[in-house]
Amino acid sequence: MEILILVKKKTNRLYYIFELIFKDLLGIDFKITTENEVFTSYNGPKFHYGDCQFWNEPFQKATSLLFERNIRSIQDNELKIIDHNDLKAIFPVYNDKSMFDFDLFAASFYLVSRYEEYLPHVRDKYSRFLVEDSILFKMNMLEKPLVNIWTMELGEKLKGFFPDLQFKKRTFKFVPTYDVDAAWAYKNKGFLRISAAFFRDLLNFDFDEIKERWQVLTGRRRDPFYTFDDQIKWQKEYKLRPIYFILCGEYDVNDKNIPLKNVDFQNLIKRLGDYADVGIHPSFSSFLKIDKMKSEVHNLSKVLNREITKSRQHFLRLSLPESYEHLINLDITDDYTMGYASQVGFRAGIADTFRFFNLAQNNSTNLYIHPFAVMDGTLRDYLDLDCEKSLEKIKQMITEVRKINGTFVLLWHNETLSGEKRWKGWRTMYKNILDFAIKSE
Repeated sequence: MEILILVKKKTNRLYYIFELIFKDLLGIDFKITTENEVFTSYNGPKFHYGDCQFWNEPFQKATSLLFERNIRSIQDNELKIIDHNDLKAIFPVYNDKSMFDFDLFAASFYLVSRYEEYLPHVRDKYSRFLVEDSILFKMNMLEKPLVNIWTMELGEKLKGFFPDLQFKKRTFKFVPTYDVDAAWAYKNKGFLRISAAFFRDLLNFDFDEIKERWQVLTGRRRDPFYTFDDQIKWQKEYKLRPIYFILCGEYDVNDKNIPLKNVDFQNLIKRLGDYADVGIHPSFSSFLKIDKMKSEVHNLSKVLNREITKSRQHFLRLSLPESYEHLINLDITDDYTMGYASQVGFRAGIADTFRFFNLAQNNSTNLYIHPFAVMDGTLRDYLDLDCEKSLEKIKQMITEVRKINGTFVLLWHNETLSGEKRWKGWRTMYKNILDFAIKSE
C-alpha cells in the first residue's frame, strides 16, 4: 500500500527523510505531489506536510529546513527544546491541527544528517566533534533512539486514519563488532620494538611486566591480547556474524599495530575472514589523507583476496563531509564510525542503518551508516564504570533498542577480552552481554 504526501515543493532533503521514515523504518511506499487536485482526488492513504491544513486530512505543520538547500546557522527558536510525551523534541510548531507539536521530519533530518557537525564548532584534541555540543546531549536524550520512537508514533497516528495501512514487521538485531588495534600485546612486534619494551620496563623497575612479556615470547603463556579463539567459539555458540576492523597502517604514535607483512598477522586476518566480515580500520595518521587510506585498503584487500567495503575510523575520527566523501571515493559502502568515544548513546538519534546525506552537496549517497551504541573504552576510560555498572548500562541500552526493534551495534576490542589488569572481569561481563542480547532477540 502506498501513501501520497502533499508538499509545497519537492527537494532532495524532503525525499531523503521521507524515504528513511516511510520506506526504511515503516516499510511503506510513498509518492510526493505538489498538486492539490491530485491529492484531493486520491482515495488511498494520504498525508499533508505543509503550512496549514486544507480539509480534514492528516496534517503536519512544516518548518522551513527541508525546503532549503543551504547550510545555515539554526535559530534558537528552531532548536528550542520542548517536552513531548515523556521525551524531548526540537523544531516546535504552533498549530492545533498538526499531528505533532514539533516538525518531526525536520527534527529527524537535523539529527540524522548531522547538520550540527557542518556548522562551526570546537573540536577535541583528536579533531573530533564534542558530544557536549550536540543537541541530543543538551536535551539529555543521547541514550534514546528518538528518530525511531518518533517514527513509531507517526505510524500509530497514521494507522488511526487508515486502519488498513500495513507496516513492515521489524525485528531486533544485535551486531558485535571488534576493532583490532593490536592483535598481540607482546608477540610479533619485531626485534626493535620488543627490545625497546624490555628496556623501558627495566627503567621503570616493572619486573612483573618483564616476566609476563618473557613468558609470552617463550611460549609458556598465551598472549593476553590474542582472544580470537574465544571470539570464534562464541560466534559459533550464539550464531553471530561479527565484523572485524583491522588497523594495518604504518606504525606511528597512535597506530601501534602489528606490521601487515607479518605472516602470523596475515594468517589471523584470513582466519577471521572465514568466520566474520572484515573491514578496514583507517589509521590515525590517514585521517583526511585519501592516498594513505587508499593504500591501507589496498593492502588489506590483498591479504584477504577480496574487496574491502566496510570501515570504521581509528579513534573514531570523523570530519563531515570529507571523511565520508573519501570513503565513497574508495568504494567503501558501509561505515561504522557513527558514535562518540566519551559517551554511550545514539550520535545521530537513530538505532538503524541509514544513508549518508551530504549536506554540502545537498544529495543522498549510497554510503550506509551503521551507528554503534556502546564502546568498551567509553565505559571504562571515559565514564569510569566498573564491570557491574557497565553491564547494567549496556543492558539498559539494549532494552531501549529492543523496544523499537532496532539494531544494536556494540564496539569492542580484542584486548578487553583478556580479562587481565585493567580489564579484569570484562571477559565474563562480555559473555553476560551476549547472553542478554541474544535472549532478547
